[in-house]
Amino acid sequence: MKIAFIIGAFPTLSETFILNQITGLIDMGQDVDICAQFYSNEKKMHSDIEKYHLMDKVHYFNIPSNKIKRILKAIYLIIKNFHKAPLKILKSLNVFIYGKVALSLKLLYLLIPFLDNNFDILYCHFGTNGILGTYLREMGVDGKLVTTFHGYDMSGFIKSNSNNVYNNLFKNGDLFLPISDYWKQKLIKLNCEEKKIVVHRMGINLEKFKFSERRKEPREVIKLLTIGRLTEKKGHEYAIRAISKLIKKYRNIEYIIAGDGPLEIDLKNLAIELGIRECVKFLGAVKQDEVLTLYQQTYIFVLPSITANNGDQEGIPVVLMEAQATGLPIISTFHTGIPEVVIDGKSGFLVPERDVNALAERLEYLIEHSEIWPAMGKYGRKFVEEKYDIKKLNQKLVEIYQNLIKK
Repeated sequence: MKIAFIIGAFPTLSETFILNQITGLIDMGQDVDICAQFYSNEKKMHSDIEKYHLMDKVHYFNIPSNKIKRILKAIYLIIKNFHKAPLKILKSLNVFIYGKVALSLKLLYLLIPFLDNNFDILYCHFGTNGILGTYLREMGVDGKLVTTFHGYDMSGFIKSNSNNVYNNLFKNGDLFLPISDYWKQKLIKLNCEEKKIVVHRMGINLEKFKFSERRKEPREVIKLLTIGRLTEKKGHEYAIRAISKLIKKYRNIEYIIAGDGPLEIDLKNLAIELGIRECVKFLGAVKQDEVLTLYQQTYIFVLPSITANNGDQEGIPVVLMEAQATGLPIISTFHTGIPEVVIDGKSGFLVPERDVNALAERLEYLIEHSEIWPAMGKYGRKFVEEKYDIKKLNQKLVEIYQNLIKK
């Protein structure tokens, strides 16, 4: 099969779940192209990008922000490509049908990478890109339109637009793959046909995540770990506040935060304000090999995800799969699909969103009862092996695609 991944930024460290799918499908002999809106410009890059020569497979839409440059480049693209598909190009410029989105020339730039390629599957990650896929279909691009829904696209994006924002996508899309049962139910409430919905989870390459039982020696430093972008929905603030409640009793706590983002200064200032700056280490963005080392060097994984003020929510954070695969006990929250990956009382503990006291209590319980760490770690590893093994999930994805094409 020839599959086009339609995504936002590429490459990006925070979206390993997409990378795992791409490389997994390539390993299975599928022909994959990547159609991205823009280059991420991140300083660090996942090693698989080079290993699989993925930059050779990327087509960027490359829409100039300057209007004059955008128009001049559009004229060049029309002259160069018009003979290939005149009707498709004319449709992309039809302001009577598409209004501002055609007037902005966005549809033309979106269309160009698809003029020289025929795809069996147009696979859109995030509903926002699914909308772009709908435009492609309407302009005459062939291929079954499949959309995976994750987090922001099912929460903040809908809140800032309307509950009807996906109506055209639901009508014209062939298949919808929410990553959790939680999002499946929301899709149904948004009037997506249930027969078009299949829950298909993201997963991890278990071979990369070595399992080890966590055991603590007396007086040993208790290293807690959070990996995630420094944004509101990750809930870093509540973890920092919870640790400040414990630090007087447990002075051997070290809290490691890996990730960068817009709240970095605010979170550092909060740690200073609470008097625990020396106990909190901000590492910034980290590559996958650094992440693997961090998992092995720590004892408890913390991710107190919340619904942000703008409505943004998590899907199922991949780091929760990774941390459990390495044997780490988890503390997270009852938030969207998280209870589908962390089983409360088995592989860790879940607490209500924004509840600092509950978070501190569960942290203290884990610190006081390190004898339960190995059992939680084993349960978590086995659960991830059963539900979130990327190899099994990619095989299932190929079957889904094949069945869809047969229809």
